[in-house]
Amino acid sequence: MPSSDSIDTGAAPLIELWRGEILESLHRGHAVVMRDTGEIVESWGRPEAVIYPRSSCKMIQALPLLESGAGQGLGPEHLALACASHQGGGIHVTRVARWLEDLGLGEQDLRCGCQEPQDIPERNRLILEGGKPCQLHNNCSGKHAGFLMFNRHLRGDAEYVAPDHPVQEKVRAAFEEITEMTSPGFGIDGCSAPNFATRLSALGLAMARFATAQESGGARARAMVALRGAMMLHPELVAGETRACTDLMRALEGRAAVKTGAEAVFVAILPEARLGIALKIVDGGVRAAEAAITALLIRHAGLAANDPVAQRYLGPILNRRAIVTGEMRVAHGFC
Repeated sequence: MPSSDSIDTGAAPLIELWRGEILESLHRGHAVVMRDTGEIVESWGRPEAVIYPRSSCKMIQALPLLESGAGQGLGPEHLALACASHQGGGIHVTRVARWLEDLGLGEQDLRCGCQEPQDIPERNRLILEGGKPCQLHNNCSGKHAGFLMFNRHLRGDAEYVAPDHPVQEKVRAAFEEITEMTSPGFGIDGCSAPNFATRLSALGLAMARFATAQESGGARARAMVALRGAMMLHPELVAGETRACTDLMRALEGRAAVKTGAEAVFVAILPEARLGIALKIVDGGVRAAEAAITALLIRHAGLAANDPVAQRYLGPILNRRAIVTGEMRVAHGFC
């Protein structure tokens, strides 16, 4: 994938970590707030930076499943899991297993790979019962269940993650249409599916379109409404306990759908404000991406700065004795 600029070219200071009176760490990145008209409301760094959206774009990857009619009958829990980067908890694993069973399929039909669950109770259960992690525990298993359901509709072969497979060709087409940009290339994601690169502003535009979609629109608009609604209705399925996506959506009580992606990408869909947000921290620091999206949600989605959830990601840092040791702050000029 050719690129004339390094990802850190033009990156702006976004998040600072202070310890005592000394700036201990500085995270730079790119961030953009978009309208569905393509207007940039505000930006930091380079909106034109080309990135891999990673898992932040799962709601886009789920669009063909719904707008084709292949996902008819799916409920909000299915749709939330299709957009999820879950932590492999019991609530995630059992639902994906049931979804596959309803399709006449099983764990062996997934192509996402086995992953040790991040969910501590589920990890402990496996240890105590002598079990082993499987593909259902993979954080992307819900997305892959959606791929399998769409693949059955398309009558494709079993290797649905191949870049030239009909499933992924349909995903790429939807991705390029909603971002209004031909992707310059793809990389293989951690779950083995192709991840299509795009400009940060194009990703923000896609999120703005999710924000403004209405039931009265066509099949794609209705699919976008259903997916964003499912995420906000079931934040616990999108990520899990102690995770930023779940925490922030709960705190916002239906005012935003937010989604993280690996290597410090974050997006937000703001239906009330009719805005889309996309950001990328160039050093891949997840804590900085969480702090940056929190700052933008305070600015644009009505999240109170003193809300305990906001303070968890952007505020005092406590050690194991609950002593304040530092603070995560927005950098000068950001938000």
